[in-house]
Amino acid sequence: MEVNQSIFARNDRMAEQNRGFFKAKKLLVLNVLSSPGSGKTTLLERMGTDLAGRLRMGVIVGDLATDNDARRLRTRGLPVIQIATGTLCHLDAAMVQQAMEKMPLDQMDLLVIENVGNLVCPASFDLGEKIRVVLLSSTEGEDKPLKYPPIFQSAHVVLVTKMDMAQAAGFDRETALNNIRRVAPQAAVMEISSKTGAGMDAWYSHLSSQRPA
Repeated sequence: MEVNQSIFARNDRMAEQNRGFFKAKKLLVLNVLSSPGSGKTTLLERMGTDLAGRLRMGVIVGDLATDNDARRLRTRGLPVIQIATGTLCHLDAAMVQQAMEKMPLDQMDLLVIENVGNLVCPASFDLGEKIRVVLLSSTEGEDKPLKYPPIFQSAHVVLVTKMDMAQAAGFDRETALNNIRRVAPQAAVMEISSKTGAGMDAWYSHLSSQRPA
C-alpha cells in the first residue's frame, strides 16, 4: 500500500510539473485512452489530415512494443515520439516528460498522447493533460462503461467511435449512451466515425473551444 501511494504521489508531482510546462507553452494536451482496437490511431490519422494548416499537432505514442502506430502517424506529416513501455500497461508522467524533451513543442498547438490500449491501469495516472479523452467503439459493446467505471469517471470527453460500423455490429446506441451518462455524467459525449468523417466537426469545435488563450 505504501509503495503504491509513493508511486502515485511521485507521478502526481511530475504531472503537475508537466501541466505547468504545457500551460506556459500555451499547448493544448490530450490524453487519449481506450481498449485495444477502439480506433485511437485511426482517429489521430484523421485529425492529422483534417487539421493540417489549422492546428499544429504532435503525438506521443505509448505501446508495449513495436512502433507501428508511430510509423502510421508519421505518414500524415506529424512529429511523433514512440514510447515502448515493455511490460508496463500504462504511460506515466515521467515517461511523457522524457518524451516531450524530444518534441518541437514550440512549433505545436496541440499535443496528443496516445496511451497504451488498456481500460484499467491508465486511469490511475495523470500525465498533466488538460483533456482526458476515452474512446468506446461500436464494435466492443455497450457495457464497457459499467465494467470499467474508473476510466470513464475520469474522462472529460467520451468519443463513441466506429459509428459507421454500428449497425453491422448490432450496437445498441441508446443503451451505450445511457451507460456513459450513468457512469460519466461530467463528460462531453460525441459520436464519430474517423473513416467517414461523421461527427468530426463537432469534435474539432470542442477542441477549438479548449485551446489556451
